[in-house]
Amino acid sequence: MPEQTVTAGTAAPSLLEKAAKVLGAFDGAQPRLSLTEVIRRSGIPRSSAHRILDQLVRLGWLDREGRDYRMGIGMLELGALASHHNKLRRAALPRLHALHESTGHLVHLYVLDGAEVVCLERIGGLNDTSVPSRVGGRMPAHCTAAGKAILAFSDPATVEGVLAHGLRPRTPRTLTHPTALRSALAAARDRGVAFDQEESHRDVVCVAAPLRGAGRAVAAISLSGKGLTAQRDLERLTPAVLACARTVWRDLHGPGRTTRSAPPPSCEPGISEQAMDNMMGWIRHSEWM
Repeated sequence: MPEQTVTAGTAAPSLLEKAAKVLGAFDGAQPRLSLTEVIRRSGIPRSSAHRILDQLVRLGWLDREGRDYRMGIGMLELGALASHHNKLRRAALPRLHALHESTGHLVHLYVLDGAEVVCLERIGGLNDTSVPSRVGGRMPAHCTAAGKAILAFSDPATVEGVLAHGLRPRTPRTLTHPTALRSALAAARDRGVAFDQEESHRDVVCVAAPLRGAGRAVAAISLSGKGLTAQRDLERLTPAVLACARTVWRDLHGPGRTTRSAPPPSCEPGISEQAMDNMMGWIRHSEWM
């Protein structure tokens, strides 16, 4: 079958759009498809469909059994990851809004992905550009408060992986020596929070608390501001960030093993939850942007 021609004035679909159409051909009713069925369902020309299918098999997103294709373990893992992140974001969202309303500072929710942190949520004014961040954006973990807060309560192999990736400077204040980063992580374990003192962006400071029970951190909540006034504010507001992180953890898992003394004060009540992104929306943010 010859490649389809593009009508004048219309843009050819991108490779990502073609791959999305190929993946969209698989559904619950038809978990196994032949090449011909994929072409019919997706509308992608044969040569492109065959090439994309081969690439998706190599990536582990699809499996091939004889002449048929089906969803692979890679897609199942992404689905589980998206479900986990959506559950985390859904539980945290009202508390993040409450923390922003009570402090006036930008609030972020981050998770660790390799040597980087990925922003799951950003709460602040629409016109607030004091901190250059966005949902789905990535930053090196070693120079962010959120990254250090998570790494401080991660297993040694995770920390070693970040060190092996390299501690590249983003500002003159970025920690670029392994000993300096290890010391910062030890201090974060002692304090329960981590700081970014203009290490990721000039004139931007942050404080972050990990989301964790008695074990490893799964995410971090950070408060960000710009200038010396923000630095004094963040030091003063550190207990509020800690309390918010602990409250989100309790919302997710209940008191659990962490209830050994009187519980810390919770964040102020938040607003109603926003509509959640679907799985492909999350994949677009975290994998392709």
